[in-house]
Amino acid sequence: KDHVDDLNRCIQSIYRISDYSNFEILIIENGSDEKRTFEYYRNLLGQHKNIKVIFWNKSGEFNYSALNNYGVKSAEGEYLLFLNNDTEIINKNCISEMVSHAVRGEVGAVGAKLYYPNGTIQHAGVILGLGGIAGHAFCGLENDLYSYFLRSSCIQDYSAVTAACMMMPKTLFEEIGGFEENLKVAFNDVDLCMKIRKKGKMIVYTPYARLYHYESKSRGIEDTEEKKRRFLGEVDYFAKKWKHELEKGDPYYNPNLTLERNDFSLRIV
Repeated sequence: KDHVDDLNRCIQSIYRISDYSNFEILIIENGSDEKRTFEYYRNLLGQHKNIKVIFWNKSGEFNYSALNNYGVKSAEGEYLLFLNNDTEIINKNCISEMVSHAVRGEVGAVGAKLYYPNGTIQHAGVILGLGGIAGHAFCGLENDLYSYFLRSSCIQDYSAVTAACMMMPKTLFEEIGGFEENLKVAFNDVDLCMKIRKKGKMIVYTPYARLYHYESKSRGIEDTEEKKRRFLGEVDYFAKKWKHELEKGDPYYNPNLTLERNDFSLRIV
């Protein structure tokens, strides 16, 4: 919604940096009202034949899950890449690396390595139970050399990855019912990954797909009472839905390590 500069940076990085060309871009328009935004869309559509603008006509509270479920209906590709508008591709083989795992039959979803603008890690996989429900591994880490057994630099399986940049087969997405629309903002990507794993598929993180993530630039942070109530409601919804899995613990995380910090340090008993 009315974040032309962010969206343009994201899209231009796909065209100018990525070496992968077999794609279409679907922009899900969510209630913009600035003239500049629609002028930008017209220019984009005139410049590129593989871009569509999908208009979400439902007003009201932001619902990331519903927006993406709606957008998928217009997607013609075999694979879906969910990509936030506040991201920017760094390396030219970013999408190619993700595709190389997504085409593997045993893989259900692929996540990328995301950085804050200052170069510290924003996402290197998601650990179930971290911070209560789920949290990003190595968030805020300045140097990969300091990561636990260099894990932030290794391709590996995780319980979940962030949908700020996540690729998966369209058929699987439809089979599991897409994003849970009761989770409007928080943990919908983790919930999706949990459903994927229930189908016996793996969630892969690759550090060879690298992007900047200007986190929550468009939506903002949970800074109002309404947003806080919504967040706590989604925490409660997820905790009840995946109660058994949370109690059992993340199968990709050593139970001797802490769930209070994201640095893989030892649990204090």
